[in-house]
Amino acid sequence: MSDAAYVPLSAPPIVPRRRLRVLGTSVTLLEPVRAQAEADLGFDVEFDLRDFLSCQRHAAMEPEIYDVYEQCFHNLDIVWFWGALQPIDTARIGEWDNISSLARLGTSSRYSERGFGDAPVKKLYIQPGGFLGPRPSRHISMLPTVHNMDSFGYDPKVFGHGPDVRPSWSWLLDRRARGRIALVDEPAIGFFDAALAAEATGEIQFADIGNMTVDEINALMRLLERRRQDGFFCGTWRDGDEAWALIAAGRVSVQSMWAPVYGKLGEGRAQFVDAVPIEGYRAWYGGASLSRHLRGVQLDMAYEYLNWWLSGYAGAIMARQGYYSANPARTREHLSPDEWDYWYEGAAASGDLCGPDGEVAVRAGERRAGGSYLDRTRHIAIWNTVMDEYNYAARAWERFVRRVNEGVPA
Repeated sequence: MSDAAYVPLSAPPIVPRRRLRVLGTSVTLLEPVRAQAEADLGFDVEFDLRDFLSCQRHAAMEPEIYDVYEQCFHNLDIVWFWGALQPIDTARIGEWDNISSLARLGTSSRYSERGFGDAPVKKLYIQPGGFLGPRPSRHISMLPTVHNMDSFGYDPKVFGHGPDVRPSWSWLLDRRARGRIALVDEPAIGFFDAALAAEATGEIQFADIGNMTVDEINALMRLLERRRQDGFFCGTWRDGDEAWALIAAGRVSVQSMWAPVYGKLGEGRAQFVDAVPIEGYRAWYGGASLSRHLRGVQLDMAYEYLNWWLSGYAGAIMARQGYYSANPARTREHLSPDEWDYWYEGAAASGDLCGPDGEVAVRAGERRAGGSYLDRTRHIAIWNTVMDEYNYAARAWERFVRRVNEGVPA
């Protein structure tokens, strides 16, 4: 053996894996989505999950903490005009031309033009001067990814069942459910559930329910406060888990609902029914935006993630919790024929269907409330909306919700 001193070989430098940070809500930030994106894209994907209001606040004020922002179009104004986001170049989106016309154009011969409020196309395209509007341009504010038509759930023992029952938003203010009514706590969502209910009872008529005046907001809040003082409301909720907990605890007879909650009810679906309101649905559209700080390789990664979202797998996960993809053709490739027929065509399930968590969400023989995708789309009454008087409405809503949840006496 040589007497020369042994010099160990230096270890190769450790190269950290690339990482993409996604800020969003429980609507899209699901573990099966994250895991598959990470596997397909070859870099780490980190989800930062928050409720709607917290997500919007952090997106607007701290754009350096995320790379991609996933939210709904109605939550976009504040974040965009704070300068937290950068334009998306549709030339870098491979499936752009395949995104449904409901998002890109607002309507077509296949879709109803009905619907007050913030239809996604109204905030999709970047206009001269940096404003958002419906006139098509190469650059967009948010890539459309997922959408749905929401309503409410109800107990048929209270409101009846059978073909002659015609569910109405008015049931959210119905004396038959006094003390057992809950609303979703988001001023651009639950506020409009309450507004639809107020119109349906005939107690208030709005000139434009999607853009109320201060006087109209005050009238609505006075009506809600009278109902609150009369003991109508048992609480509010901010995510699907809280909504499910209210049902599981037997506390509600009617409440605002999101599609994934029905899948968690199991055998209880017969005791809490997905309503098809005679007045129409409250619809929403979600998407993904780019943080203003992205450059170079990090920006390339973000575009890879956006393109992956439209490639089908994520859309199939969304379908299994009751949501629709912006690119249904690619989504169909990742669904079984039975899944496609149930979720998109309105057909009866030929067998049990599982949700994103692998648990049975739909029982054999069930049909989706409202029918096919086209049937449901043609029945939109309003889109989730941030009105001109949003700040005023949000403060009034916050006071109302706080009094409901704290049980403030009349």
